Amino acid sequence: MNTSSRLFTLTAAGIFALAGSVMIAPTAILAQGTQASQSGGVAAGAGSAPAGGAAAKAATPAAPQSPLQKTIEAYVRNQFAFGPDVEVTVSEPKDAGMAGLLETNVSVKVGGNNEDAKFYVSKDGKYLVRGEVSDLSKDPLAANRALMDLKDSPSVGDPKSAVTLVEFSDFECPVCRSLHDIMRGIMQNYPQVRVVFKDYPIEVLHPWARTAAIAGRCAYMQSPPAFWKMYDLIYDNQDIISAANAWMKMTEFAGQVGLNADTFRSCMAGPDAGAAVDASRANGQKLDVNSTPTIFVNGRRMVGADVHLIEQYIQYELAKAKQSGSTK
Repeated sequence: MNTSSRLFTLTAAGIFALAGSVMIAPTAILAQGTQASQSGGVAAGAGSAPAGGAAAKAATPAAPQSPLQKTIEAYVRNQFAFGPDVEVTVSEPKDAGMAGLLETNVSVKVGGNNEDAKFYVSKDGKYLVRGEVSDLSKDPLAANRALMDLKDSPSVGDPKSAVTLVEFSDFECPVCRSLHDIMRGIMQNYPQVRVVFKDYPIEVLHPWARTAAIAGRCAYMQSPPAFWKMYDLIYDNQDIISAANAWMKMTEFAGQVGLNADTFRSCMAGPDAGAAVDASRANGQKLDVNSTPTIFVNGRRMVGADVHLIEQYIQYELAKAKQSGSTK
């Protein structure tokens, strides 16, 4: 599974994860971190232009941090051993719409890798919380469903189905291939479920994933049913595809599924398919997708390829739909 790291642990796949975890930082620890930062152990303003030199003079100075921002940054740096080579940016805390809580975004950047995470901080500055805050009066999955853009995405099944499974995947990801095999085996048992595919290539790990995503999109643009044949061929042949031969293999697969070769090659070289892949990935980022495969069953998130959990989610939603009389 292409997972982002544990919370703020740096890996090639990502910078922070454990979206459901909770981290509570007492005031004493935060204050200690602030003192260390201000004493020069770690620069509180990491990421700003270096002092001295023409470049520094020409740079626009960053807005001064509030004491609370400095405290949060110092805590995060101390907790995860982020040195001056790591840029940590803490947004100005704002009202979270919940009594006693402020909301802030912490952005971490290392080289070409960067990631954001939402934190909550108590208004008295005493506690920092990393986790989800749920409103018990609302459907906890409605926000995910509202963020999903399923227009012009490859899909099978009735668009009005009571259960929709959305898959964010990377064609080069080994666990995504396992998911493909699982889905091919179990979905015949659930003809009433709609399945939607969303591209989420992680190029920093998988050098030919984007080429394959563009190929799948080109297949879909030429003939929507052909996408699923291409989907099968790519995953079934994942072991023999490389960055060096990906373009050639995609062209071969296009011929095998009956696509017009000239149209397919033109699409691969043009901007439209790539833009569609980028839009799909951006939609995943809005949903806090940071690893593949990530599945949503009626908005309920699952990461990985656990067949039992997939079926549990599907069966739960089908039973709920049956109770309400809306099963297709």
